[in-house]
Amino acid sequence: MGVRRMKLNIYQKLHKAACEAGGVAKGKKVPGMHFNPLQHDEVQKVAMEALLNNGLYPVCTYTNYVKESFIMVTCSMKIHDIEDPTSHIDIEGCSAMGNLDKFGTGNGMSYAKKYAFLNALNLKTGLDNDDGYKAKPFNNIPQPSGTEHDDNHDAVAIDHIKNDMKNAKTIYQLRKLKNYKYKDAFTLAIKKHPAVYKDLNNLYETMETQLNTQGVTQ
Repeated sequence: MGVRRMKLNIYQKLHKAACEAGGVAKGKKVPGMHFNPLQHDEVQKVAMEALLNNGLYPVCTYTNYVKESFIMVTCSMKIHDIEDPTSHIDIEGCSAMGNLDKFGTGNGMSYAKKYAFLNALNLKTGLDNDDGYKAKPFNNIPQPSGTEHDDNHDAVAIDHIKNDMKNAKTIYQLRKLKNYKYKDAFTLAIKKHPAVYKDLNNLYETMETQLNTQGVTQ
């Protein structure tokens, strides 16, 4: 009499898939980027192999939110147990932004889906070593001599900008801070104080990753 194999439930299967998946290798740096990019195709390759080997199959649906200058894409991933059609796990709330051009929706979908995979399997990526910067702390953006500044732009304290970014609840709020409210402050830092810009942008990218990876539900 043969040995009867115990049937795993969907949570056991997902746990097994996560243990087998390991980590994702980052891509090489490209001109203009100070970090190694985490490629969508590489994340999907690692995730799909682990899921399929454990009888799991993901299906994604997307919702779009169009604004004046960008599109917000949110991915909802449903992971199905192919041995039990009634059993599934939902990965909700992974979102990304794209430009209002022919590539915008596709870019947003790929980015959001990538973080849904990362959330589902808790894939290792080495995100804590993304940029390699060790920027010195700054209290204020230095002011160029002989110019006047608006209180809401160049003269805004670095700590105030940082606190606003840390308190952002959504990726939309975070990007609105950089692209609208503090746009002039970021522009001034790029032109006159690159070390200050690195400090601000490092925090921005950290918060962007956190907000894009939040929202896993079972």
